[in-house]
Amino acid sequence: MARRSRRSIRSELNAWPGYVDALSTLLMVIIFVLLVFVLGQAFLSVALNKRQQALDQLEHEVARLGQMLSLEHSHTTALQGEVASLHKAHDEDMATATSLTAQLNQQTSERDSAQAHATALDTQVAQLNDQLAALAAALEASQTAVRDRDRQIGNLGMQLNVALAKKVEQLQQYRSEFFGRLRSVMQDHKGVQIVGDRFVFQSEVLFPPGGADLSPEGVQEIRVLAKTLRQVAGQIPADVPWILRVDGHADRQPIHSAFPSNWELSSARAITVVKLLIAEGIDPHHLAATGFSDYQPLDRGTTPEAFARNRRIEFRLTDR
Repeated sequence: MARRSRRSIRSELNAWPGYVDALSTLLMVIIFVLLVFVLGQAFLSVALNKRQQALDQLEHEVARLGQMLSLEHSHTTALQGEVASLHKAHDEDMATATSLTAQLNQQTSERDSAQAHATALDTQVAQLNDQLAALAAALEASQTAVRDRDRQIGNLGMQLNVALAKKVEQLQQYRSEFFGRLRSVMQDHKGVQIVGDRFVFQSEVLFPPGGADLSPEGVQEIRVLAKTLRQVAGQIPADVPWILRVDGHADRQPIHSAFPSNWELSSARAITVVKLLIAEGIDPHHLAATGFSDYQPLDRGTTPEAFARNRRIEFRLTDR
């Protein structure tokens, strides 16, 4: 029994090195496989890294190409706009060229017409030159007659000036006579005076304050003046132009009557006097009524006496 046990143990001990060798061999195989796997992983990782870099480069290139494509698309759009604008400008240029061609044709036609008209005008100018030559001869002949007429006109002008001077002198004589008679008739009348070439009535002599209707005394004064004027006018020749101008004047005080202003009052008083003169037989062709309001004062003072002097009716015997 013991011998059998020893044999078993011996045989088991003889088998163990084979197991160890087998395990060693298996371990070496596993290590080799692992080594191969690790190397494969390393090479694969390197390859993957290279591929990733290449992929990144490709993506970067794709992005750059996309940007270039976008820029190219924008440039293409701009070029298309420029092409459209150029087409439009070309169409406008063609229209302008067509219009210019039509204008050129019209101008050519007008030029031809103008040339024909110029030829006709040349003919007319030649005819006019002949007529001008004839007119020059007639003008030269008439200049002598014109000079003679100028001398006659000059003589007539001198004669007319002399005649006018005589008329003015005659009128001056009649004016002196008229004022002389008035002076002799009215020298004692209060409020009546001679001032230069004017015969002056104070307004209070003829009119009530603020009114344009002659007072009874005023009517009598104007009738005396009209009688004197008729006597003198009967002696004035018909060809002597004369006018008795009746001027109405007021003072500068504010007006308190039915008249809006001193313009209307002074004009109405002058017209009233003229109407009475006409009624007394004075030819209206020799009468004129004017109103000066308060703008032609005799006295620029502000006293009642100064205002009274400025309220007046003036008579002037003058030429037309």
